[in-house]
Amino acid sequence: TWHLKKIPQIVSERTFSLDSPKFEARTKLELNSVCGIECQRKLPVPSLSDLKDLLSYETVFENGTRTLTEVNVLGLVLDPAGNATTRRSSRRKRQVYGTDSRFSIYDKRFMTNFPFNTAVKISTGCSGILISPKHVLTAAHCLHNGKDYVKGSKRLRVGLMKTKSRGDGRKRKGAKRNGMPSFQWTRVKSTHIPKGWFKGVSEDIALDYDYAVLELKRPHKRKYMELGISPTIKMMPGSMIHFSGFDNDRAGQLVYRFCSISDESNDLFYQYCDAEPGSTGSGVYLRLKEPNKKKWKRKIIAVYSGHQWVDVNGEQQDYNVAVRITPLKYAQICFWIHGNDENCTQG
Repeated sequence: TWHLKKIPQIVSERTFSLDSPKFEARTKLELNSVCGIECQRKLPVPSLSDLKDLLSYETVFENGTRTLTEVNVLGLVLDPAGNATTRRSSRRKRQVYGTDSRFSIYDKRFMTNFPFNTAVKISTGCSGILISPKHVLTAAHCLHNGKDYVKGSKRLRVGLMKTKSRGDGRKRKGAKRNGMPSFQWTRVKSTHIPKGWFKGVSEDIALDYDYAVLELKRPHKRKYMELGISPTIKMMPGSMIHFSGFDNDRAGQLVYRFCSISDESNDLFYQYCDAEPGSTGSGVYLRLKEPNKKKWKRKIIAVYSGHQWVDVNGEQQDYNVAVRITPLKYAQICFWIHGNDENCTQG
C-alpha cells in the first residue's frame, strides 16, 4: 500500500543571475569512478546546511540565460542511520548479461496507452517520463556533465510518442508496418538541475542528485505518471521495479523491463535490470494499492541513472543505479512543478 508521508518544505530564498553556459560538454551516458555500494556505506550524514546547498538549483531558460536559486529546508528530521545500505542478494545481471529479459513494445495499442505512453525521448539521447501536463523527469547527466551543459541541451527537445500519425487511415504504398513509435517533438522552456549534481560529479562522490526536471514550452493532454515516495525494498511486492525507455541497441523501439532490487542506500537503488544506454533517465515505478481503496496505482519512485563503473578496493565493478525519490527530492520536484510548496505537503 502507498503510505502518505509528511513532506519537508523547500522554499526559495534568493535567486541570482549567472553567466550563460557554454553548452560545450559531450553527452556521456555511462559514468566512471563514482561512489558505489561500499563507498556509500562510509559517507557521513549530510547536515542541514549541506542539504540546503545540495538542493539549491540551477535553471536554464530556452534563450540560454541561467539562474541559481538558493533554498531553505523546513520541517526536516535528519536520519541518524546515514547511508547505511542493506546487504541483500549477491550480484546478478548488469546491462545485458546472459538471457536478455527486456521486452520491446510493438503493439501501438500498448505503446500509446498508459503507462507506456508516459515514456518520452530526450533529444540528447536519453529517456524521460511525463510527471505533469508540462514537466518531464530525467537524469541530470543527460544535460550536464558536472562542469558544463552538454552541446545538445541548448535547443533541447522532448519527443512524445504519437497516438496517430497523419495519414494513418490511408496507408501509403510501401509504408512500413513495423510498430516503430513516431514522435511529436516539443521544445523545452526551462531546465532545473539540483546543485548536488554538480558537487557529486566534481568531488567524485555519490550520484544521489542525478535527476532533472524539464518544463515543456507547450502542455500536452495525455495522462502522466504521479510521483511517489520511494519505499524500502522490504515494502515492495517482490522487491520488483519497472521502467520503459529507448535503449540504443533497439533503435526506435520502446523497451520495457522489470526486475528486483539487489541493494539500497538512502538515496540509491542498486539493481541488475537488463538495460542499455538510451534508457538512462527513465522513470522507475511501482504499482501499489491506494490507502483505504481497492484500486492499484502506479507511481514513479526513482530515476534510472544508468550503468555505472565504480572503483572498489582498486578494482572496477559495475552496477545499474537508480536515484530514489526521497521526501526531500519529492518536495523539490513538486516545488519545481507547482512553483510553490502549498501542493507538496504530503506525498
